[in-house]
Amino acid sequence: MPLRMNRDSFVCTCAILIVLIGETLLFSVSNAHARVGQDSAAAKSTFQTKCAMCHGPDGAGSEVGKSMNVPDLRAPVVQKLPDAQLAQVISDGKGGMPSFKSSLSEDQIHALVTYIRSLRQKK
Repeated sequence: MPLRMNRDSFVCTCAILIVLIGETLLFSVSNAHARVGQDSAAAKSTFQTKCAMCHGPDGAGSEVGKSMNVPDLRAPVVQKLPDAQLAQVISDGKGGMPSFKSSLSEDQIHALVTYIRSLRQKK
């Protein structure tokens, strides 16, 4: 009888552990999805406040931006640039584009790069 009870206890303990691990994984995945959603919303907001004046809300260029020949951020020529190069342009500026390294964190700049990548799907 004691051997049977130990085996039953072992099986029960394993089942509880499996359930707890499963719940932990599901919680982690749902938190990761929530963070991604928050990050993309924050990046969109940053884009709207810092970039849309020239690049337009969809990256195609506003009237002001088009008059200054800003590139369409959805275009293949921009989308093919490496992430590091896009981040450097945002950070240091280029041509008539101002530098944003003093007003945006490195994380915000990288989030903008990710947001710019998402614009290619909206063309």
